[in-house]
Amino acid sequence: MAEQERPPGEGAPEVSEAEFAARLEEELKRVQISDVLVQTLYTLSSLGYHKLGTEHRDLPQARLAIDSLRALLPVLADAAPAEVVRDFEQVVANMQLAYAAAAKEAPKAQEPEPKSEPGDLEPVDDEELGGEG
Repeated sequence: MAEQERPPGEGAPEVSEAEFAARLEEELKRVQISDVLVQTLYTLSSLGYHKLGTEHRDLPQARLAIDSLRALLPVLADAAPAEVVRDFEQVVANMQLAYAAAAKEAPKAQEPEPKSEPGDLEPVDDEELGGEG
């Protein structure tokens, strides 16, 4: 008779620390860095699009996602299938367009105030300072 599947934690055999370490080591041998990079790019693109959305818009975070994707794509170019790289390049282009549109819609309040230079200051007379002039 075949064993029935058990929910995690129920009746599962205890695994020693050494056995766990050995299993983990075997899994790590199978993991490809290129697969981790693809997953990272996917995660960055998902988060970036989320930050470009109107409900949770955060343009600095979206920009960081775009810049990160642009930095990692060349690293992945020789390690992943060409169509995967091409798809991510298209994602970056789409995100850049979405970013530009979102930045155009952004209220001016989100833009940093220009810092005034000492030469931009107007002279203040004694009366404005509360003195007798």
